[in-house]
Amino acid sequence: MPRPPGPGSYPLRPRAIGVARVHHESMRPTLEPGDRLLVRYAAPVSAGRLVLARFADGTLAVKRAVEQRPTRAGEPGWWLLSDNPDDGVDSRHRGVISADDVVAVVVARIWPHPAVGRRL
Repeated sequence: MPRPPGPGSYPLRPRAIGVARVHHESMRPTLEPGDRLLVRYAAPVSAGRLVLARFADGTLAVKRAVEQRPTRAGEPGWWLLSDNPDDGVDSRHRGVISADDVVAVVVARIWPHPAVGRRL
């Protein structure tokens, strides 16, 4: 009888959904520090949606996708803004974020006050 494959032998499926936590005040009044968000990885992005993006320094941040724009290298990207323009870092400071660095779309706030989709 053949042996079953050992640990790590099976291909891993990428995660489809995850949870993110808001740490700062840059998305007030929409989101508050401590809010928990359900996110969908590798989901299509559309203008107006909240997204989880990775900045060049490795920081993950929740921002609002405003419009598609090319990066300096001419690759597809997104102009991302904070809902609270007086707090936080966004495309006004970092420029266009590569589409590959927009890692997830926010689907819902799951805690403490649930809200879904475009209501965010």
